[in-house]
Amino acid sequence: MSSLIDTLPEPLGAVRVASAQPGVRIITIDNPPVNALSFALSAELLAAVEAAEGDASVRAAIFTGANGIFSGGADVNDFATEPSDGTVTIRDVVARVGRGTKTYVAAIDGNALGGGLELALACDYRIATARAKLGLPEIKLGLIPGAAGTQRLPRLIGAQDALQLMLTGESIKADDAQKKGIVDEVVADDVSGAALTLVERVLASEPKRRIAERTARLGIANLGLLATPFVVAQAHTMVPSEENGGFAAHKLIDAVQAAIELPFARGIAREARLFDELVRSAPSEALRHVFFAERELTKIPDLPPAQAREIRTAAVIGAGTMGTGIAITFAQAGLPVVVIEPSDSAVEKARATIFGMFKHHVDKGRLTQQEAWKRANAITFEEDFAALGDADVIVEAVFEAMDVKKDVFAKLDGAAKPGAVLASNTSTLDIDEIAATTARPEQVLGLHFFAPANIMKLLEIVRGKATSPQTLVTGMKLAKTLRKIGVVSANAFGFIGNRMLFAYERQAIELAEEGVAPARVDAVMKERFGFAMGPFAVADLSGLDVYRHIERAAGEQLGRTPIVERLVSQGRLGQKSGAGFFRYDKAIGKGREPIPDPEVAALIGQLASEAKTVPSADISDDEIIARLTRVLTETGADLLRTGVALRAGDVDLVWIYGYGFPPHRGGPMWYAEHA
Repeated sequence: MSSLIDTLPEPLGAVRVASAQPGVRIITIDNPPVNALSFALSAELLAAVEAAEGDASVRAAIFTGANGIFSGGADVNDFATEPSDGTVTIRDVVARVGRGTKTYVAAIDGNALGGGLELALACDYRIATARAKLGLPEIKLGLIPGAAGTQRLPRLIGAQDALQLMLTGESIKADDAQKKGIVDEVVADDVSGAALTLVERVLASEPKRRIAERTARLGIANLGLLATPFVVAQAHTMVPSEENGGFAAHKLIDAVQAAIELPFARGIAREARLFDELVRSAPSEALRHVFFAERELTKIPDLPPAQAREIRTAAVIGAGTMGTGIAITFAQAGLPVVVIEPSDSAVEKARATIFGMFKHHVDKGRLTQQEAWKRANAITFEEDFAALGDADVIVEAVFEAMDVKKDVFAKLDGAAKPGAVLASNTSTLDIDEIAATTARPEQVLGLHFFAPANIMKLLEIVRGKATSPQTLVTGMKLAKTLRKIGVVSANAFGFIGNRMLFAYERQAIELAEEGVAPARVDAVMKERFGFAMGPFAVADLSGLDVYRHIERAAGEQLGRTPIVERLVSQGRLGQKSGAGFFRYDKAIGKGREPIPDPEVAALIGQLASEAKTVPSADISDDEIIARLTRVLTETGADLLRTGVALRAGDVDLVWIYGYGFPPHRGGPMWYAEHA
């Protein structure tokens, strides 16, 4: 194809323009690493489109992207900048393409996301490689597509499918996009060459196919004249309230409704107004903070340059709930893993969990039977530490007791190969003390997975005093391989997350002792503030016996919580025993639904009386939220002062991805500053 293309004179900075067959131009976006559509690049794109429109010899133009990617969408940094009168945005480029007289084709390789997909939708034809992925992920930043995506996609594939795609914000593969009608053709490779062939064919017949000229359809049959109001009303009931994380979702539904009910030009105006409202909103600012905080994670101040070790094989010691989940995580990432477990019953239970989980993925259509079988069989079980010899990383996941963990690490010197990373999954214990039992403490770090390990995205990477830069960067690289949010923590009791959790739970118990029912505390923090679970339900899920064990092991660092001591002494261990702070009935919500228990209320009242705590009758919902979030912020600030956490954003990410803090509130540190 190179012989057919001649670069035009004076190419633009991040946009290259070339002449292909007579009358056809190729406009290439080249703005590494993701071909972001910044204001500056949009100005170049607009100039390239204007040049094509102004040249009578040009009949068609093909948009493509360099570096194996079409475009990852708008530059998120630009959202914080108020466009001036002369600023060019991707919205302007898309509008110009839509008004254009030429035939436009999008040749998509890699990702076409956000504004990148909106540019493609403005074209007459879309052709993609099989590896391409397409999506409109703006909802994840508290926004809606702002370059006509909410108006064109419903006109192309129907409002129902378009709304579902935009509400999830997930990308879809090229084959699925073709089935939905988003993509016209899927090719193995050389998408630009295939686009040129397509242009030759369509120019001879009907060159232009503008989506804007179509009528949006619901995509649901047999609903009659009341279909649109009914579907819109239903959609609004299926997303969170505007106050509790659903602000952008409701605006998105409004925009799609405009696509159904209004002419294209008026729909575009509605979309623009809604987008501009959202980009200035507190939820979007918070979600953009989370976005940027994730991109700061790999920046470790004063870390000497180091090359991460290759991790090709893994091992897990212990086939309990955590060990099994960690093994599944490695297998899902394509890493063979051996699990050391001497108990036959534990192995059988782990195998049942593993195959049941992968079967679930097959049933949901996420994996083929062949893929699931391959991943499940990437996990093998052995009894003896001698099987650890080939592992590049070994994760200890035994009982949370220092003597047990030190015994494991003492054996690793004789079993692990030189250079293997030795990791503990401890949630609270001293990594330095654990590392001291080996002859290679520089290869030891903490990898604190969160349960269920194969689902939860957070991975605390705990850096001990002796942990080498190479071991640390290997842990960080491993987090990416496992598709985890890897947050580095210094070695301190409870690290970042659990240190804050204990303070949070204690504050919740203080509220209960002052007369606020546990059910009310949980309802306020879940239903009004937006946590995934309330603090008392979290304690029951984790296990009150585990909480008590950690308190006792921590000694003076935590002290004792009388109510937890008393509940555990009564056999109320949480969900696993059917009773903790709440009761649990297997006939209700599979035994996971918390049921208020008068016995616990009476016990809390008795203990409060013994401690001479004076109940308060006027604790408002706002005070509950303020006290529980304030203790998180104060503990987080202490972790920052002492260097346990590197950045406030790191603290926010730990609590969003590990403890269910509502993302639209930005995390506890962001919330404290902006609430």
